[in-house]
Amino acid sequence: MKKSYTILLLICLFATLLSACSKNESSESAKKESNVELTISAAASLQDVLNKIATQYEKENPNVSITYNFGGSGALQQQISNGAPVDLFFSAAEDKFDQLVEKGLIEKKLGTDLVGNELVLVVGKDSQNIKRFEDLIKVKKIAVGTPETVPAGQYATETLENLDLLKEVEQRIVYAKDVRQVLTYVETGNVDAGIVYKTDAMISSKVKVAAVAREDTHSPIIYPVGVIKETSHRKEAEQFYKYLQKEETLNTFEKFGFKKVE
Repeated sequence: MKKSYTILLLICLFATLLSACSKNESSESAKKESNVELTISAAASLQDVLNKIATQYEKENPNVSITYNFGGSGALQQQISNGAPVDLFFSAAEDKFDQLVEKGLIEKKLGTDLVGNELVLVVGKDSQNIKRFEDLIKVKKIAVGTPETVPAGQYATETLENLDLLKEVEQRIVYAKDVRQVLTYVETGNVDAGIVYKTDAMISSKVKVAAVAREDTHSPIIYPVGVIKETSHRKEAEQFYKYLQKEETLNTFEKFGFKKVE
């Protein structure tokens, strides 16, 4: 009788331990499921403002962490086309974005033109000789983004062409992988001037704006954002997409030099 009681007690103890382990596993599993990491491919020129927005968003949504993949919009678009695991795409050009919409990788209803920007000519802080785009014929080296993959480079090329300067200066152009690299080239004195967005110029204490490109010299600078159709975190991706469109978020973009799209 005593032996039977001992066996029964051991069985009950084992069942209790098994149940506790099962509950712990379920709890850990639920915890993992509730924590979501969103991956957002975004134009390099958005780096500072999006980092600021992510910090605030993660405070308000502690179950979501945001990881950015910054680069030239064309390169990012190609990565997504090739199956890169991305939840949202934030481009510095409409054509790169539209290519993904046309391929069915972004649903049109979950995409919008969010903000705009300006194109500027920047030089070193101590430069005195360059005060307008036409002065570029005097310099030895000019940095711009690679037009095929960097929208700022595309806009820069359009501006130089429309000002009848491209043929005169094209042999002096140094191409960069994105606008931040253009900015670095100017900051370090590796080039005499560079063409970037206004928002890039604002973050640097080592450069100054020599001139602002007229809007009629280049295509409209629009930044569209959208949810990738095959996102594995659709609910959270759509929530962040909507958050970017909130008035307070748009005000943050304005503080960093971006313009609201009318």
